[in-house]
Amino acid sequence: MKATYHKYILNFKRPSGTSRGVMTEKETWFIILEKEGKKGIGECGILRGLSIDDRPDYEEKLQWTCANIHLGENELLKVLIAFPSIQFGVEMAFQSLVNKNPFLLFPSEFTNGAKSIPINGLVWMGEESFMKQQIEEKLAQGFRCIKLKIGAIDFDKELQLLRYIREHFTPEQVEIRVDANGAFDENIALYKIKQLSGFKLHSIEQPIQKNNTDSMSELCKTTPIPIALDEELIGVFSFREKEELLQKIKPQFIILKPSFIGGFKGTKEWILLAEKYKIGWWITSALESNIGLNAIAQWTFLQHNLMPQGLGTGALYTNNFDCPLEVSEGQLWYKKVREWELDFEEFLNI
Repeated sequence: MKATYHKYILNFKRPSGTSRGVMTEKETWFIILEKEGKKGIGECGILRGLSIDDRPDYEEKLQWTCANIHLGENELLKVLIAFPSIQFGVEMAFQSLVNKNPFLLFPSEFTNGAKSIPINGLVWMGEESFMKQQIEEKLAQGFRCIKLKIGAIDFDKELQLLRYIREHFTPEQVEIRVDANGAFDENIALYKIKQLSGFKLHSIEQPIQKNNTDSMSELCKTTPIPIALDEELIGVFSFREKEELLQKIKPQFIILKPSFIGGFKGTKEWILLAEKYKIGWWITSALESNIGLNAIAQWTFLQHNLMPQGLGTGALYTNNFDCPLEVSEGQLWYKKVREWELDFEEFLNI
């Protein structure tokens, strides 16, 4: 078996803002496996500044992984414990290799076009007018669950945006999730959450910075809005550490990004623990290209979670790969009539 890795820069259609800053491009890496005339592809979806494996030796570890591909998937996953995005790429590449179609990793009623996955519509941070425009677009597109990034503009303006939605749509008509990306000061987080509670929100993601487990635990006890942990899960590697974190904080929800938490295997561990402790969960992509998003969506369908998932990021880039994934009326569909437009030979620069 031969393995190679390749860097690819995804360009945003327009700058996309979070409380951590504005992004104009997204770096990603691909592992290509070749064996007996077949090819498999896996995406290592690193997000600089957030992924735990954003390290100076990242490319060196990719190089090592390809040089040691003979160790096999299981052994590599153990060695790569501190590089969850590479774990995800390895899992995906091996799964891709064993299928006749390298992009059909987990056949199901989703991939044959019979069923869809409900997803949330993502509203990025920006000027009030831009955020309002996005909200109107998502609602017009048929989304019944929208997720707003908050914490970067004036808080009163964010409250006005939520008020605007609720003036037109009841909680039964449109579910609202907000994501603070850790932007709230822990001393006033509860005060802000109480202000948000008047808009009957589904949940708030990561209100304060990660690693403030005492404060987060207290917030989860007293909050009027269910709290979902997101960044808090990054860098928690062992099953025991995961269980201890959930036992201490006792969140209402956890949000699972395979590229950040050890691929499908790491995600499955979090799901098992969440269900043990009666914690809700959903799965979210982490700004991967359509190649990684495709794998996550196919795997997510098999987890039988009926909540809206965070898988609507495929249309963010100018240079993404055309694929069968299509969003319609707030649902993600796999349209079999649409083909992948990825020439492996061209991609490999052969």
